[in-house]
Amino acid sequence: MTADPVTVTENYEDYYDSDGVSGTPCNNGSMKAFSEVFLPTLYSLVFICGFIGNGLVVWVLIRYRQKSNMTDVCLFNIALSDLLFLVSLPFWAHGAIDQWIFGKFMCHTITGLFMIGLYGSIFFMVLMTLDRYVVLVHAHGIFSRNRSAKMGLILTSFVWVLSLFASLPNIIFTKEKNEFSVKSCGTDFPEDTAWMSFTYLQMNFLSFIIPLVIMSFCYSRIIHTLLSKKSQKRHKVIKLILAVVAVYFLFWMPYNIVMFLMFLQRKGYLLSCDWQINLSLAMQWVETIAISHCCLNPIIYAFAGHKFRRAVLKVLKEQFPMCFSQCTNCS
Repeated sequence: MTADPVTVTENYEDYYDSDGVSGTPCNNGSMKAFSEVFLPTLYSLVFICGFIGNGLVVWVLIRYRQKSNMTDVCLFNIALSDLLFLVSLPFWAHGAIDQWIFGKFMCHTITGLFMIGLYGSIFFMVLMTLDRYVVLVHAHGIFSRNRSAKMGLILTSFVWVLSLFASLPNIIFTKEKNEFSVKSCGTDFPEDTAWMSFTYLQMNFLSFIIPLVIMSFCYSRIIHTLLSKKSQKRHKVIKLILAVVAVYFLFWMPYNIVMFLMFLQRKGYLLSCDWQINLSLAMQWVETIAISHCCLNPIIYAFAGHKFRRAVLKVLKEQFPMCFSQCTNCS
C-alpha cells in the first residue's frame, strides 16, 4: 500500500466541507467508528487465519525442500511474504483502537514489513508465471535448460532486493506523528514534492498494471501451448498458479482503483466533502478486502494442489499420529 492502514483512519484534518471553509471538517463519524470497531476485529481474524495457513505452507515446503522445484520455491516465498505482511497487522489493529505506542523505530520497521511483504507476494507471483512460461512455451530454450538451484537462488535474492527498493519511499517517509495530542504512525511526505504522487502511481504500476500485463501475455501463450498437448500434470500446475494469481487480482483490484481516485484527489480533483468522505470509507473497505487475500493462498494450495495436499497430510500424520493415523484416504 502507499501508506500504512492507519494513515487513512487517523488523518482527518484534510477533510473540509465543499465550500472549503477552513476549520469545518467533513462529518467523519462513520469512518472513525468503522476504523475503531471493525478494523481491529478483522485484522485480528486475518492475522490468526493467515498465520496458521501460511505457516503450514512454509513448514511443509521446508520439510520437503529436497523435492522442490521453482514453483515450490515461489510458493514458499509468497507464503513468507504473506507472513511478513501479517506480522504488521496486530500493530495496525492496536493503532486503529488507540494511539501508536510502539515508538519511531517500530513505526519504520512495521511499515517496512508491511510493504516488503506486499511487494514480495506479487513479485514472486510474476516470477512463478515467468518460470512456467519459460518451461512450457520455450521448453528447449537457453533459460529453460539453465534452471539450476543457483539460478533460483539468484532470482529469489533479486526479487527480495527489488521488494525492498520498492518499499523504501514508504519506509523513509514514515514517521511517528503527534496530532491533537494523539500519536500515530503514517507516511509524511515533504510538501511541494512529487513523492506522494510517485508512491501512488508506483503502487498502481508495480503491484497491478505491469504484473497484469506480464501475466496476461504469459498465460495466453501458455494456454495456447497446452491446447496442443495432453498432460494432466501440467494442467494441474497451471490451474494452481492461475487460481493464486486470480485471487490476488480480484482482491487487490478494488484497492488500486480507489487509490488511483485518491491520487486524482491529490492532484486537485474530486475535492468535494462527499468525495472525500466516500473515498476515505471506500479505502477502508477495499483495504479490508485486500489484506484478507493472504488467508486464501494456503486454501488454494490445498484444493488445487494435489502434491501440496498430500505433503500436508503426511506431515500432520508424522507430527500428530493419534489424530491423523486413520486418515488413509484423505489425499
